[in-house]
Amino acid sequence: MILLTLAEGFEEIEALTPVDMLRRAGQTVKTVGVTGKVVTGAHGIPVTADLCPEDVRAEEVTLLILPGGMPGTKHLDESAFVDGWIRQVATSGGRLAAICAAPMVLGKRGYLKGRHAVCYPGFESYLAGAVVEDSPVVTDGKITTARGMGVAFAFARELVRLTAGDEVADRVALSTMPDGLPVPAKVF
Repeated sequence: MILLTLAEGFEEIEALTPVDMLRRAGQTVKTVGVTGKVVTGAHGIPVTADLCPEDVRAEEVTLLILPGGMPGTKHLDESAFVDGWIRQVATSGGRLAAICAAPMVLGKRGYLKGRHAVCYPGFESYLAGAVVEDSPVVTDGKITTARGMGVAFAFARELVRLTAGDEVADRVALSTMPDGLPVPAKVF
């Protein structure tokens, strides 16, 4: 199962674009409300999460997605649930993905050390030991990071590519952008 975290103050586009694109690709994606069942985004949009934290079986999560936004990222960083999910997914060989400010959550825990990564400008100091790239989206091994809301579609397309393959990623992207595909991610 793919799990996307929602915390009060999350960036709506960074959260909902990957959910939408992955579901279009036929992937099983669930949202979890870290701060409650109904979670309000940074721009006042309430979203009802599929799951509460106690409903999550971490061993079933194959991809954990952390959207950015403030104070959403701060709430993710402070969550014992999120901390445990990250540890479980990384230990079991699953994938981690974070966009905008949220790569700081991975960086502060040492998951980006020696890896290529990106984040929203100004959060680079939190990417402890990372090789900070100047690219919209970067995948290094089992970790994908992205710069921010403006590249949410490219981030989502990369997650579809990683979970369903190139052909499905291209098909889903072209079904929403018939005039061309977004810039692909850098992969290391």
